[in-house]
Amino acid sequence: MTTYKAPTRDINFVLNEVLDYQTHYQSIPGGEEATPDMIDAITGEAAKFAEEVLSPLNKVGDEHGCVLNDGEVTTPPGFKEAYDLWVQGGWQGLSHPTEYGGQGLPMSLGLIKSELVGTANWSWGMYPGLSLGAMNTLYVHGTDEQKNLYLSKLCEGTWTGTMCLTEAHCGSDLGQMKTKADPQADGSYTLNGSKIFISAGEHDLAENIVHIVLARTPGAPEGTKGISLFIVPKFNCEADGSITERNGVKCGSIEEKMGIHGNATCVINFDDARGFMLGKENEGLAAMFTFMNTARIGTAIQGLAASELAYQNAWPYAMERHSMRALSGTKNPDKAGDAIIHHADVRRMLLTARAFAEGGRAMIYDAAKYSDHMVHGKTEEERDAAENELGFLTPILKAFLTETGLESASNAMQVYGGHGFIKEHGMEQIYRDARIATMYEGTTGIQAMDLIGRKVVLDGFKLYAGFSKKLYSFGFKNLISGKRRCYSAKLIGYTAKLNWKTLKMVARASRNRDAVAAASYDFLMYAGYLSMAYYWAMMAEVAADKLDKGEGDSAFYRAKLETAEFYFARLLPRAKAHGAAMDSSTGSVMDMSPEHFAVR
Repeated sequence: MTTYKAPTRDINFVLNEVLDYQTHYQSIPGGEEATPDMIDAITGEAAKFAEEVLSPLNKVGDEHGCVLNDGEVTTPPGFKEAYDLWVQGGWQGLSHPTEYGGQGLPMSLGLIKSELVGTANWSWGMYPGLSLGAMNTLYVHGTDEQKNLYLSKLCEGTWTGTMCLTEAHCGSDLGQMKTKADPQADGSYTLNGSKIFISAGEHDLAENIVHIVLARTPGAPEGTKGISLFIVPKFNCEADGSITERNGVKCGSIEEKMGIHGNATCVINFDDARGFMLGKENEGLAAMFTFMNTARIGTAIQGLAASELAYQNAWPYAMERHSMRALSGTKNPDKAGDAIIHHADVRRMLLTARAFAEGGRAMIYDAAKYSDHMVHGKTEEERDAAENELGFLTPILKAFLTETGLESASNAMQVYGGHGFIKEHGMEQIYRDARIATMYEGTTGIQAMDLIGRKVVLDGFKLYAGFSKKLYSFGFKNLISGKRRCYSAKLIGYTAKLNWKTLKMVARASRNRDAVAAASYDFLMYAGYLSMAYYWAMMAEVAADKLDKGEGDSAFYRAKLETAEFYFARLLPRAKAHGAAMDSSTGSVMDMSPEHFAVR
């Protein structure tokens, strides 16, 4: 069974010493309320809830799973009681407007809460996590009446939300979807169709579930240009929120999954279900991107969570497990073997998970600043700029951090050896739960194509140029005056190489359109390793400065520098292999005929 201790010291390091969140909060309306004392109080209470309430339910959820009976889902023992405590604590509306029952604090504070909850118990955290996406979508695209009704209830937590996108024949190609929405005389719509892979689609935690559903109206254009977005509640309700009759929404089945057993992944059938259009007709997919981007950032947190939980549970085992003698000489002469922490390959695996967890935290928390400016920016131009910046980073965060989180979970199992493969220690659950993160909300390949296709090429390299400039600016500044100039030099060199390789890749695409697609995964992974190097360089500068001044916990800062050295020496060089793959011929991927895949 895994245990969890909230990494509050590292969270505070990133917030206060590396990213200077206090200055950031002074720049946004309402941010002045997010004082250090307020942040400490929120983080402390969220940590307590995660450690004491959610973490013990992680194994329970995995073993019991969800049970479907006549369209109704019962969640694992303890899940509903935990959710009741969540509602009582007012956690759901932490970062949403007070006019709808929220607490009006910055969006980034909600992200910290999400990390703590998700690491302690990802399956449970998906229930309120999906609601956040519904809340953001309603806030951006809903009418005043829709916000007053649905957003208020979602902020309370007494209702939850879902995202209903794909269908059995669609996968990620939503242009093929068939669910219909027929207009009614009273302005509502009647929806008919079936949606699959609906996380938190049916459960017993809340009194109502608000489904955000993609569907087609009569005569809509083919493909993605003819998709609209609808609010479809499980129970119909009056304008004051009082529940009336059951709507035509029913769970047809729940999936038998590799992991995240505590969350109900449902087939949801809409049979003459009453719904209401959200946003403009035939612009539903664009509106749903508000939800999807929220979910993708949430999924990036799952990657961070897998690395953090894997590391937390692997290093104590390495300290206590004695096997073989260290090559550098006996370390534990009173034991039959030395603690495996003294073996170099065990250290490699532990440091990999640690570097990905701490580097990923800095990446996500810095990106969270953009979400604050998206909501609280003083001008529309400022809000749009923040949305675009976050849009560029989202596929990197989602894909890179989930891939590295899965690697961390795999390494942690390996630290345990054969014991990691059995259920007793909980390591295999981390891996099973993390495996889906690289797939849902768009696979790694889809994120890669989104990044290079939409965010780089179609954008005319504007956002990419800003990304590159940020890395260069830090690198050249600290190359002159920094305390870890070697890291700055590497940052500059790797950035220059990615720029050159990207230009070559796009030039090849003018002759062969498959060139970008064939290199997209390697481009994204290179960008991910480079992004994380930027944050490790930042953290190393702060740690080195603190040590020079004799301030704070010296052991903490030394460990930070040691982890930074491991990242630059052992993990960043992986980007070179991805760069070499980007340079390789498109034909190495595309020349084999489909028939030859069957020739063995």
